[in-house]
Amino acid sequence: EVEAEAARKAILSGWVTQGPAVASFESAFAARLGAPHACAVSNCTTALHLALKVVGTAAGDVVLTVSHSFIATANAVRYCNADPVFVDIDPQTLNLDPEALERSLTDDFVERDGGLWYRHTTRLALSQESPLRLFDLAKCGRLAAILVVHQVGMPADLARIAAIAHRHGVPLVEDAACAAGSTVSLDGGIKWRALGNPVGAVSCFSFHPRKIITTGEGGMLVCADPEMDQAFRLWRQHGMSVSDSARHAATDVVFEDYVTVGYNYRMSDIQAAVGLAQLGRLDGIVAQRRSIAATYGERLTEAKGIRPPTEPAYARSNWQSYVAMLDDPVLQRPVIRGLMNAGISARRGIMCAHLESPYAAAWPRGVLPFSERARDCGLILPLHHEITEDIAATTADILIDIVRRERG
Repeated sequence: EVEAEAARKAILSGWVTQGPAVASFESAFAARLGAPHACAVSNCTTALHLALKVVGTAAGDVVLTVSHSFIATANAVRYCNADPVFVDIDPQTLNLDPEALERSLTDDFVERDGGLWYRHTTRLALSQESPLRLFDLAKCGRLAAILVVHQVGMPADLARIAAIAHRHGVPLVEDAACAAGSTVSLDGGIKWRALGNPVGAVSCFSFHPRKIITTGEGGMLVCADPEMDQAFRLWRQHGMSVSDSARHAATDVVFEDYVTVGYNYRMSDIQAAVGLAQLGRLDGIVAQRRSIAATYGERLTEAKGIRPPTEPAYARSNWQSYVAMLDDPVLQRPVIRGLMNAGISARRGIMCAHLESPYAAAWPRGVLPFSERARDCGLILPLHHEITEDIAATTADILIDIVRRERG
């Protein structure tokens, strides 16, 4: 009701596209995170594109990231005519493993021309869709950024990852698509900060319907640097020097200039109005999800063949999704089918981009074992606004029974 009324007011205001509601949503979101700047865009994929662009990702570069994420993470790198270099995950958190990151930086890169350069660009170029095929491979492979994903709202180990990025002089970008309402500690649990108040250069959020709060579609770029924020605002509206709302508010004639090549990455006022209403409910939404996640965890902790997710000491998750791990990938399909037959909708684990057609030629199965096992053994249980603690408890009990039968 609140969201519907907010959308109605936005429509009746006469502002349908990017306008005052977008500005209000940006201000409220930045304040919520304790960050200086927030810039609304059309979705998180476009946010990732602009974030990588603003830190200097250019044609022929590479970006270190995980494969174990929605494919938009990897694809955003290619939007910059660069290529992702995948690093394996920590099997406990399902996030970028700091030790694997350090290993890749040490083993797979060489110092040259004041930067780090990837040793294996010829392997990346095996992919027919790799942009590196368009350029001289001898001049390709500069490491432009580290792109860390906070998978399904679980904070990555930012203290260690940020320290590694800083030590190697590489910009850090956070894919916080699922992370609204999560918190992270950088000092062992003494102080907590909103996840997505960037530890690195910039963080990117999604407001897709499967996320904690939604605008239907939408994204947000959060940063501390005013010049970065200004760049985002130019790029999202075709490089136009003056926004529609600023021009309409002017007391004199204002003509816009187009100062750079930009994109149509704008959020509408209708979406932003819904986002503002949703933001006001964020604490309650997260509290409900944490309660349901706790119920799942209590029921599944002692179950044979199932490992429930747990929070590391530095993380407080919003539990955007609840991913339990089966002990055998053979079980995944029959267990999901058994849940389906019981009227329960479950999904397999998070996808691996390196196993999909645009990347598979350069990244054959087996190169990222923990990522692959997380996909093949992962089980995403229902967790949304209609799930109660009683429903979660019943779902867990049914799951335990199905796994017991399938294991024999």
